[in-house]
Amino acid sequence: MGRAGKRSVIKSLLQVSQTVNEMGLTLVMDMKTANLPTLDLSNIEKVKIVKRSLIGEICDLVIVVGGDGSILHAAEALARYRVPVLGVNRGRLGFLADVKPNEVAFKLRQVLMGDYQLDHRFLLTMEIREGRDIIHEDMALNDVVLHAGKSVHMIDFQMKIDGQDVYRQHSDGLIAATPTGSTAYALSGGGPIIHPSMDAICLVPMHPHTLSSRPIVVSGNSEVCIRIHEDNRTQPMVSADGKASVPLEQNQRLYIRKHPDKLTLLHPPGFEFYEACRTKLHWNVHAEEFSLDVDDDIMDDE
Repeated sequence: MGRAGKRSVIKSLLQVSQTVNEMGLTLVMDMKTANLPTLDLSNIEKVKIVKRSLIGEICDLVIVVGGDGSILHAAEALARYRVPVLGVNRGRLGFLADVKPNEVAFKLRQVLMGDYQLDHRFLLTMEIREGRDIIHEDMALNDVVLHAGKSVHMIDFQMKIDGQDVYRQHSDGLIAATPTGSTAYALSGGGPIIHPSMDAICLVPMHPHTLSSRPIVVSGNSEVCIRIHEDNRTQPMVSADGKASVPLEQNQRLYIRKHPDKLTLLHPPGFEFYEACRTKLHWNVHAEEFSLDVDDDIMDDE
């Protein structure tokens, strides 16, 4: 699967196609990707073109060429099949798509020969209910965000966790993030970085009107319920992984909890989460003398 709109994606798609064929395997490509302008598959001998909805059902491994956003987009279609996903990074950060473009052939061969790490990431499900009726539902790998849309007014809402009152808050909204999403929007909102192996949900207030309102990390099995207060003056909106926002009315409830499916990421050998944080978040760029190349246990006599 490849993301349209980038010339560099075409180059990586061809590298993937050639490597798969050289190893005697059949490449399956979805119609959207196969129809990308300037993508010439005439030299690829074993290739099947199918609907995108069938990729997860018929493939043993899905390779997504693009950025982290491309994997977010693929997660919804692939999670229920538990098919592993390998990301080739043609985006900006690459927390999820961690194969570098210049390493595609080498890393892909390693993976296809059985040398890889599996990484299971949980998803969130969101439901907007009116009474017992479900008005809208969606799923997210990164986060579910309550926000004020185009309004400059704060949202007035109340939150419960597992049926217990937490607070009534005036703020620009709330980010409910998975550990995967803790390095995305929630991080820019002042939330903590949560290791992907943690079973936890992070709740990050967006510009709250009190200095004491801080991010909360709760069990991954928690259910979060949000109700818009009757004194609210703006139209709250809800979005999952940056998809189209939907309104949340005062007589409705927003429920957020863990989704029954997981996304299985596949990493080539050598992947380390903390190394990804160092390189993607530029933790080590402030001064060369703090490089990790130096063994802290060895001290110079001077």
